[in-house]
Amino acid sequence: MTMFLIDNARLLGGERGRLLIQDGVIAALDPADVPAAAERIDARGQWLAPGIIDLGVFATDKPAFHFGGISRAALMPDGGHPLDHPGMVERAAKGGKPDLWVHPIAAATKGLAGKELAEIALMKGAGARAVATGRARIADAGTMRRVLSYAAALDLVVIAHAEDEGLTAGAVATDGEMATRLGLASAPAIAEAMAIARDLMLVEETGAPIHFRQVTTARGLELVRDAKAKGLPVTCGITPAHLFLSDTAIGDFRTFARLSPPLRSEDDRHACLAAIKDGTIDVLASGHDPRGPEDKRLPFAEAQPGMAGAETLLAMGLQLVRDGHITPARLFDLLAANPARLLGLDAGRLEAGLDADLILIDEGTPWQVDAKKMAAWAGNTPFDGMPVQGRATALWKGGQRIR
Repeated sequence: MTMFLIDNARLLGGERGRLLIQDGVIAALDPADVPAAAERIDARGQWLAPGIIDLGVFATDKPAFHFGGISRAALMPDGGHPLDHPGMVERAAKGGKPDLWVHPIAAATKGLAGKELAEIALMKGAGARAVATGRARIADAGTMRRVLSYAAALDLVVIAHAEDEGLTAGAVATDGEMATRLGLASAPAIAEAMAIARDLMLVEETGAPIHFRQVTTARGLELVRDAKAKGLPVTCGITPAHLFLSDTAIGDFRTFARLSPPLRSEDDRHACLAAIKDGTIDVLASGHDPRGPEDKRLPFAEAQPGMAGAETLLAMGLQLVRDGHITPARLFDLLAANPARLLGLDAGRLEAGLDADLILIDEGTPWQVDAKKMAAWAGNTPFDGMPVQGRATALWKGGQRIR
């Protein structure tokens, strides 16, 4: 039997508290009596929070996750070979052992081709926690309707990409002054809203739940907001890049800012901040997609989209708190509790009986993002050189000290 007490911690409501962990599980919050045999860990007034559950990563990059306070990673089906077979799903689920929980997300269609449904039920049995369309949406509405209905029958949420491919084909930026000045092929921001509108109509028809992995425009967020008001089972997420950066960041053809979806206008960025404040956005995720020089040291239009986001997720979330957009408790709803609910996990909260996935956070520690010094296997961060504050100082996975 292992038992330890994290004492003198600051909880997410600002109050002081302590947590008793026994055999890898949270035994009690603020216990009145602590067994003499329990090891005591002094948190020294640092925040104690549930480990981050990163919803929608494209690589199992454990050093980056450990640095960022991520204890669970939900792996997208198109990080490498498509996760469209039970054997692939089972193998992915074992990829994080012993120091990271990996929750595979099943491909909605075979080969992620958007045509024939994959064996979703068998993949659920192999450990899949959700179903996803991958880096692109399913263009055929009939196929998407079948995916939604089948996944709902299995009590799985569908994670959808939200861009209309008829508008975005060949585009690498969002229509606007910056794309025009740089001479880049671009697409209108309404490509996102058009994709969301179609899928919301299918949700209304089927009653099936959907999660839009990234919603980054004012019009897309307004559609989600209206759908929630109607009671539709819809949620959405975002990454810090679309909250802190606009399309001006692609100036000088910075390929580290080549993302999918592309960076938006300043007006859309402010709409995203408003949506994270009013509760429209449910999940803050890293979008972790490390890309090496062979993918990024290219002309902008030829570079692959993606960013190494795991190491900066917590620090950028803490910046949202400092800027007054959200509270610490709301931050960890976005980072942990809501992702856990969508994936059907008994995790993401400081609650007795749950796995002891925990982080201690020194929210005031200053540091500078440096792409050359990142723990990730590739350092393609759009925040390179930015000064930030706050980092995880300790991480436990199921009661096991990881760092």
